[in-house]
Amino acid sequence: MVGSIDTRKSSMYSNGSIQNCNGLEEKLDELRTLLGKADGDPLRIVGVGAGAWGSVFAALMQDSYGQFRDKVQIRIWRRAGRAVDRATAEHLFEVINSREDVLRRLIRRCAYLKYVEARLGDRTLYADEILKDGFCLNMIETPLCPLKVVTNLQEAVWDADIVVNGLPSTETREVFEEISKYWKERITVPIIISLAKGIEAKVEPVPHLITPTQMIKRATGVPIENILYLGGPNIAAEIYNKEYANARICGAEKWRKPLAKFLRQPHFIVWDNSDLVTHEVMGGLKNVYAIGAGMVAALTKESATSKSVYFAHCTSEMIFITHLLAEEPEKLAGPLLADTYVTLLKGRNAWYGQMIAKGELSRDMGDNISGKGMIQGVSAVGAFYELLSQSSLNVLHPEEKKPVAPVELCPILKMLYKILITGEQSPLAILQALRDETLNDPRERIEIAQSHVFYRPSLLGQP
Repeated sequence: MVGSIDTRKSSMYSNGSIQNCNGLEEKLDELRTLLGKADGDPLRIVGVGAGAWGSVFAALMQDSYGQFRDKVQIRIWRRAGRAVDRATAEHLFEVINSREDVLRRLIRRCAYLKYVEARLGDRTLYADEILKDGFCLNMIETPLCPLKVVTNLQEAVWDADIVVNGLPSTETREVFEEISKYWKERITVPIIISLAKGIEAKVEPVPHLITPTQMIKRATGVPIENILYLGGPNIAAEIYNKEYANARICGAEKWRKPLAKFLRQPHFIVWDNSDLVTHEVMGGLKNVYAIGAGMVAALTKESATSKSVYFAHCTSEMIFITHLLAEEPEKLAGPLLADTYVTLLKGRNAWYGQMIAKGELSRDMGDNISGKGMIQGVSAVGAFYELLSQSSLNVLHPEEKKPVAPVELCPILKMLYKILITGEQSPLAILQALRDETLNDPRERIEIAQSHVFYRPSLLGQP
């Protein structure tokens, strides 16, 4: 993080006057023109999925552009029926009463009483219900602006101009297959921005990864030039609290440049890049190693030395894998390491690793954790292990001088697979992966990758 935007100034934006001076309405008009929107026909932006980042993204749009009600409509879809447990309701009540602005807002909306009743156990709150008041179930301590929430998927998306995928990658295909049923009669093609950081592995007809944007394309038939990925080294709650952050929107030039301009804010700088799939995959890769980092931190009582040893090993493995996946891997080094760094500092995957190592969570509890949402790194461990275990990708082992699957040169990935997927090892075993009995310097793994023609375009579905 570079620093914080002075929160004393944030109140100056509440009526939209200063924001408008910064050209918000002009940016909105430019995008409306590009999409061919007529006067009186609002630009419809819909978030699908209400996890932390999906909810924050919708709230950022609402805070910026919601004042222009005749020109834009912003809403978010989430499934109905998810109950808020008693402990979370009590915590939420404490958050509300610690924030005078939130307390006054709820009283004005005649919504405060239901939180009192939930605190007393006299009422059950639901995730979609509290989201309307600005509370994301996965991020209770960061109140958002009130949002327009829709629980009927067809109602939410059928006429959307821009759909923002805030779903976990493990749910993306299923939901967008459902969405495709509602788009059969569409004349115009929507724009889809995916926030998901996760991947799937397939071994037929050749080993390859499938990313959320590819899932969306296959499910809906929307051309890939209308599907983009937005990601970066950031924590959702800190972005909403106006900590300075960067992100990249990746995809076809036709839409990525105008959307980068539309999304850019003084505290949230959005760059653009043409490399869609590779950036998506890197977003999934860092989650793998963040879980291991959390384990190491917990098991060594936050030993700086142990964590630095782990970082040396995990970065060398990530660089090794990147050389397999990207033709010009050097261009990804900065974004990948930045995203990895912020995830190690405060991300949910590192937290999950800590809880697993402490015994407060177990792999049998699944990877959808109350109060945190989906832990994407777990499925990513399985996907990368499966992909890199294929004999068709064999590389020459530097010591044994014989062909081995790439995963054999990635001891941390192998150990995470045994801990999280098969359960063969306990979390304590992650420390074994750091004690390199072969005395191989991690840089040697990087040198191996750089000295061979490793790049396999088929891994990302390229010809």
